[in-house]
Parts: sequence; structure tokens; C-alpha cells
Amino acid sequence: MSELTSIDDVEAMLAGQDYVCGRSLATVVFLGLRLGRPLFLEGEAGVGKTEIAKALAAGLGRRLIRLQCYEGLDASSAVYEWNFAEQMIAIRAAEASGGVDRERLTDELFTEDFLIERPLLQAMRPQEGGAPVLLIDELDRTDAPFEAFLLEALSDFQVTIPELGTIRAPEPPIVVLTSNRTREVHDALKRRCLYHWVDYPSFDREIEILQARAPEAAEMLSREVVAFVQKLRTEDLFKKPGVAETIDWAKCLLALDVMSLSPEVIADTLGAILKYQDDIQKMQGSEAKRILDEAKAGLEPA
Repeated sequence: MSELTSIDDVEAMLAGQDYVCGRSLATVVFLGLRLGRPLFLEGEAGVGKTEIAKALAAGLGRRLIRLQCYEGLDASSAVYEWNFAEQMIAIRAAEASGGVDRERLTDELFTEDFLIERPLLQAMRPQEGGAPVLLIDELDRTDAPFEAFLLEALSDFQVTIPELGTIRAPEPPIVVLTSNRTREVHDALKRRCLYHWVDYPSFDREIEILQARAPEAAEMLSREVVAFVQKLRTEDLFKKPGVAETIDWAKCLLALDVMSLSPEVIADTLGAILKYQDDIQKMQGSEAKRILDEAKAGLEPA
């Protein structure tokens, strides 16, 4: 990436996409781009792991290809499928015309014309503007066999389709893998990557993020929102709010023309930051007021 010659360039490029990151994350991204190594980003849900891939693609002017992982995902679903419906139509058309050469028909059915490309195969294809950004999102949702397959695919940046042969990427894609750490990913895969733990941001950095993503929010409201959310993360919750929830909540408050937080406003909008009923129930009434009072006290000049 000749246009990004320093870590400062990476920070500036990401900032241009409203992605505010720390020096350590910018360093890992710079090294990943410079060395052609995949990035493995772990952290709690909602801290911005997926957004880094989106910002990279937009900032570099590359195509973003996303493989959303889920339980039971296998290699064929991630690489390719045959368009069986179109193949059946072709078979019936050939039969209707008479004189079917079955061997020739079989060869014709398993060509590029009937191939449905899934994310991993798409990422191996030449792209306008350069190699794409391949986002393999929430890898921890898959199982060990898929990890083993992925290890091979990312080692050589190639995939094999029995009917067509091996397809190798002319230029390796920029790979970003994310994990919410619901389980441990195998060390062999991590060793192929540059690793970074994406943590919740500090107060000042979260303010920067909120100003970038919701610039219409007044400074005092932004500070109250961030202080409340950061205090909320110290509570015993099933799912702590991430940065994504901070941004969503601020936008909800703006839509309601809220100028300052109050226990009543918090009670009405808790569903924007907490996603489980047990957590919402725990924060109702006096608990929300206590956290708000503590948050506002922390904002007062010493």
C-alpha cells in the first residue's frame, strides 16, 4: 500500500472514514497492510471490529467482501455452490431438443456459467481497484473443521473446485478476521495473523468517536451519554453496551430533542443501549438515577 507510508497515514485514512482508533490498532493495521498479513481482531461485541474492515475498504477504495460466520458453516457454503435450478433448466432444454450427449452435457453443466461464487471465492478473483478487503466476521461462531479449512485457504490464498481446478488469487486480499471470543480460536490460525484486542475506548476517545458519528450532538449531551455508558459498563450486566450502542443511543436522544440526561429519559430509552430484559429490569428506577448521578459527578470540575 504505497499510499500509506506510515502509521500516521493509517490513522488519518481511518479518521477520514469517521473511524477513530488508537495508535496501537493503527500500528497493527499498518503492519498488516505492509506485510500482507491477515488481521485477527478480538474483543467484546460492539467495540468496532467489523467497522475497521469497512473503514479500510472505503479508505483504500477497495471492494468489501464479507463472510458472516455462523454455526454449521462449511467450506462449500463459504466458497461456492452450483446453481442447481439453472442446471435443471439446461438439462430439460437439452432433453427437449433431442440427441442429448450426456458426457458433453455434464461438462457444460459444471462450468463458470452455473457457478455461484461465495465470499472466499469472490475474494480470490481480480477486482477493479486492487485486491478486496475480505472480512471474516465472528469466526468464533464456527467450528474446528472450518478453521482448518480456512487455515489452508489463507496460507496459499487459493481454493480448489473439483470440476474447475485450483483458483489462486492474483493478489492476496486484505483479510480481517473478527471474534467476540465466545470460544477460543485455534493457535495455528492465530499464528498466521497479526493479533489485536479491541477494547472499550477511554472516555476521551469515546467522545471523539461520538463526535465523528453523531456530530450534531451538543458537547454536554455527548459527555453525559459517554459518562453514563462507561459507568454502566462497570455494572454486573449480561451484555455490556458497546460503542455501537453509545452511538445509537445518542442518535435516539437527538431524535427526541433531548438536551440533557434525566432518569425519566433513560428509563424511556434503555432499549437503545441494553438488549436483554434482565439488564433493563436491573437498571430501572433508582439504579439508573444512581448511575446517572455518579456519571454527572465525574464530569464536574475537580
